Amino acid sequence: MEGLKRILFLLIGWFFIGLGLLGLFLPFLQGILFLMIGLLILSTHSTRVKGWVRRFEERHPHYHEHMEKWRGKLRKWFKRGEKAEEPSRGEEKKPLG
Repeated sequence: MEGLKRILFLLIGWFFIGLGLLGLFLPFLQGILFLMIGLLILSTHSTRVKGWVRRFEERHPHYHEHMEKWRGKLRKWFKRGEKAEEPSRGEEKKPLG
């Protein structure tokens, strides 16, 4: 299951990178936004991409606040999906809260 989750994160991340690259040339897509989202998703499972993001934040500190805000949104979004999963047999339901 963990391998499937990793593959899903990588696919979603590369999808956003692709949208971002298209957005650099198409005026109706927000290229930079999609690139940042894709990089943040990929950085959760790739040390190489995590290093790229860290160097980008060091070179451009004014983008750091925006990236932290998107990291928080992504964490909340993915955590919400984990809370919705039903426990398997034999496990007790834990109260949310």
